[in-house]
Amino acid sequence: MSTSLTSPAPCTFFSLTNSCRTSLVFLNTHNIDRLQKGILSVTFYHRPSQSCNFKLCFPTGGLFSPFSKRGCVVSAASPKFYKGYQLNSSLGSQSYTDLKDNVPSSLNILEEQLRDLFNEVHAMIRIGKESEARDLLLANYEAVKEQIDAGNKGIEEAAILDVTALGYMALGYTSSVKPLLDVLGEIVDDLKDEEPLLDSILTHMGNMHEKLENFEMSICLYGRAVKVIERLYGNTSSFIVTPLLGMAKVLGSNRKTTKAIEAYHRVVKILESSRGEESEELVVPLFAMGNLLLKEGRVADAENAFNRILTTYMKLYGENDGRVGLSMSYLARAKCAKGDVNEAIDLYKEALRRLKDSDDIAIDDQIMEKMRVDLAELLHVVGRGEEGRQLLEECLLITERFKGEGHPGSVSHLVNLATSYSQSKRFAEAERMLRMSLQIMLKNVSPDDQSVTFPMLHLAVILYNLNRNEEAEKYALEVLRIRQKAFGKDSLPVGEALDCLVSIQTQLGKDDGELLELLKRVLKIQEKAFGTDSEEVMETLKKIVYYLEKMGRRHDKLPLQRRLSKLRSKYKQKVQY
Repeated sequence: MSTSLTSPAPCTFFSLTNSCRTSLVFLNTHNIDRLQKGILSVTFYHRPSQSCNFKLCFPTGGLFSPFSKRGCVVSAASPKFYKGYQLNSSLGSQSYTDLKDNVPSSLNILEEQLRDLFNEVHAMIRIGKESEARDLLLANYEAVKEQIDAGNKGIEEAAILDVTALGYMALGYTSSVKPLLDVLGEIVDDLKDEEPLLDSILTHMGNMHEKLENFEMSICLYGRAVKVIERLYGNTSSFIVTPLLGMAKVLGSNRKTTKAIEAYHRVVKILESSRGEESEELVVPLFAMGNLLLKEGRVADAENAFNRILTTYMKLYGENDGRVGLSMSYLARAKCAKGDVNEAIDLYKEALRRLKDSDDIAIDDQIMEKMRVDLAELLHVVGRGEEGRQLLEECLLITERFKGEGHPGSVSHLVNLATSYSQSKRFAEAERMLRMSLQIMLKNVSPDDQSVTFPMLHLAVILYNLNRNEEAEKYALEVLRIRQKAFGKDSLPVGEALDCLVSIQTQLGKDDGELLELLKRVLKIQEKAFGTDSEEVMETLKKIVYYLEKMGRRHDKLPLQRRLSKLRSKYKQKVQY
């Protein structure tokens, strides 16, 4: 937590050891969209049911004609809305085709017309007619509400509520979705698992609850959908993939990593048996599972998952495809976590080259930017700071070229460059970069905005290294004031600012008693955040013992010294091991 007074911590330019970097690995659906260009349609799986008797509202004579009634009933989610995971369309389309011939015509009409409704809503949204889309959804909700109020609470009502809720989600009206899901939940709770369409409705509900961050409810709904499909089609049916992927994603987001990995592993086995071991549809579960395996420290397994993705894309698209470049960057993360830093550097370089050559991703894309920053970080770790700095300068130039000079997006690159210069003891250049970043931020946010404190605290560190301690103290005190207001007096950001301030005020010769009290505040914050036996606590205890000894307070020093001795022994053994 403490701020180094020789090398300020960067904004996106993270510190690195041979055993970590897993924190840099995250499940980014934006990346998945780039990796997977196909779509998994979310369709309803039909079983026989009673005839449908609803009338849904549709615009006639074009999208925006006055509403009228037309016979209809239930649809599936648009692939553009279902953002949880995307695979090739073969899964969804196969499930529909395989079952369609055995489905009563009324249910075919039910599905097709509600699909039409959802597609109409999306078409309206695409061309900016959101108010018309909202009115259309409202009209259908009012119609189904009349049926529910009359005591009809069957699968048809559930299906219409489902599609209406999906439409509101697509519009971004999440406040309207929750009450719909509450009513829908009451209906599906009373429905038997044999009801047609239920598994698809449960899957959609699981996805919507995930978006609303109701993770436990989402997991339960996905789980019930899986059980319904298992009972109907068996434990290895490919129909299970959609809800199982959704459940795995939520489990991972909810820190239930082991269960999430198990779910992804099951998806992989199902797809291997139904699609083959080199199917492109394996990419999504392998990617997600690889990231979670890194978090669990199972580096070899993660490396294997990313290697499979790379091999698959090379066989399908050739060595120079952009997806191959992306796969190399994922494998580089695993190599780095394993400690093979030089191999990771080579992979990142080759990944960037292939992406540039393929033109699959724009040069200013966030994926490319992150890869440059990650590579720059690794180059600094192995002592190739000049190469790393060139990449950081490239990031800054690209941002300025596409977003303009002084854009807030350039702040992180300026701070990263300042960090690089600081590591090379080029403090004057670091100061210039930090002042530029601070100037940009103050033009875009309030002077009391907590985001300002990041470059400001680093600037205080640089000024300390330049022996301009009075100015450094001014900035450190301002950071402390803003962070206490924003986060509270006992927060980690405040502890970081206090730790920095102590070092600066020590150089200024401030009163030892005052400095000791500041350090005690830091210790209290660290104990709460990291635990009483953490390395951060050990470092702060060293400083407290030093001041107690300097002040001659032997009686107060002894118990802390014994505690410090135990911590030193603990971490010495850890290093030796």
